Amino acid sequence: MGAQPRRTVLEASDLRKRFGDIMAVDGLSVSVAEGEVFGLLGPNGAGKSTTINLICGLLAADGGEVRLFGEKVTPGAEVVKRRVGVCPQDIVVWPKLTCLEQLVFTGEMYGMRAAAARRRSDALLAELGLAEKRKKPAAMLSGGMKRRLNFALALVHDPDVVILDEPEAGLDPQSRVMVREYIRAMAARKTVLFTTHNMDEAERVCDRVAIIDRGKLLILDTPDNLKRTAGRKGEGGGTLEDVFIALTGRRLRE
Repeated sequence: MGAQPRRTVLEASDLRKRFGDIMAVDGLSVSVAEGEVFGLLGPNGAGKSTTINLICGLLAADGGEVRLFGEKVTPGAEVVKRRVGVCPQDIVVWPKLTCLEQLVFTGEMYGMRAAAARRRSDALLAELGLAEKRKKPAAMLSGGMKRRLNFALALVHDPDVVILDEPEAGLDPQSRVMVREYIRAMAARKTVLFTTHNMDEAERVCDRVAIIDRGKLLILDTPDNLKRTAGRKGEGGGTLEDVFIALTGRRLRE
């Protein structure tokens, strides 16, 4: 018998969002399977962060819908609070709280008991190379350490779906390798969706990638299939970056 298909845990259908004259998301439809690492790629202004905010219920869609584990997502939806962890592109930490204090506090805000939040926090700090900084205030951390702490804050309540907006931004090479390996390891027990500009990151980590531009889905497939298909069409095909440039163009974006 063949492998059983994995169930869909996240489905966005015909999503649309406009800001004045700008159509930020234009009829976007994607689905993400349980245990999948799904990459959302696109140039600056392509609509990636807006899509993430719609999926998380941080923005109300003008059209279409998002379903998470079969439940419709709306702003403030309980299913998002219970089952999703979000790591934003901008680092959000409390400078005066120690790494351990803010992780425990966040866990308790999600309804965890203090002892469980502390155990989970200690484990995350160790896994993300921050154990020696557990009693240091966040203001004393380097930029890369703050990024890893931000990552831990998204995971402290042990969510089923993890959404990461540019998770490798500001990381040194060693930290990038650690985060990539951690994301791949998470896929054994979680579903991961992330945005990135780093084509190497997407090739190494993602099961499938969607390339979007001007709010529209241009193509969606595995990194290997995208490279093979683009190569047959004479659209590069050497790397995922070749595919990306062929589809979105070479013009610089602001």
